[in-house]
Amino acid sequence: MDGIIQSTITEGRNDGFWTDAQGRMVPIEKIKDIDKLRDSVVRELCEKAKEIAKLLSDFRMASMAEVEAFVTTSHEQYGKRLGGTKGNITLTSFDGKLQVVRQIQESLAFDERLQAAKELIDQFIHDQLDGANDNIRALVFQAFQVDKEGQVSTSRVLGLRRLKIDHPVWLQAMEAIGDSIRTASSKPYIRFYQRDQNGKLVSISLDIAAGG
Repeated sequence: MDGIIQSTITEGRNDGFWTDAQGRMVPIEKIKDIDKLRDSVVRELCEKAKEIAKLLSDFRMASMAEVEAFVTTSHEQYGKRLGGTKGNITLTSFDGKLQVVRQIQESLAFDERLQAAKELIDQFIHDQLDGANDNIRALVFQAFQVDKEGQVSTSRVLGLRRLKIDHPVWLQAMEAIGDSIRTASSKPYIRFYQRDQNGKLVSISLDIAAGG
């Protein structure tokens, strides 16, 4: 225990004082042994966690690069080159027991043309709908409500395009919505799977919090 306690005298410790959570300098002799031991355990585990996090980060980047290199090689077999990293890829081992899955998750947003679409929809509602179509009014109202960040729900706005309304103003509005869609961000994910004893593909967890 003494060795563990002594190892805590590192950062935030000088001239016989430790800094507490409020930024106060506390004399070491005033700190209980159990508090010193707790501090040591936390520091030691967090340092190891940071080392593992770095290893996982490096492994993720290397895995992404290796998948990309394989896909490029595979395309070159047919005289084609992969035009970028976009796209979901599933690689399966020869015996079918292992899989590597790369997914690209895109976040969609709308540009200024969404406002034009909203004006066309308002025109359509004002000119064409009567009281029997309050459900459509409600769907439109919900679709264009904004959240705390002032953003509309992408899924609700795009959901309007599934309504079967054959009217030129409405169709023009739907076209404006389609034209206004842009990719706000693109984030790649890589996951690993293996078949269990029942033949079901299960994830190989790299999440320490999730356990084994």
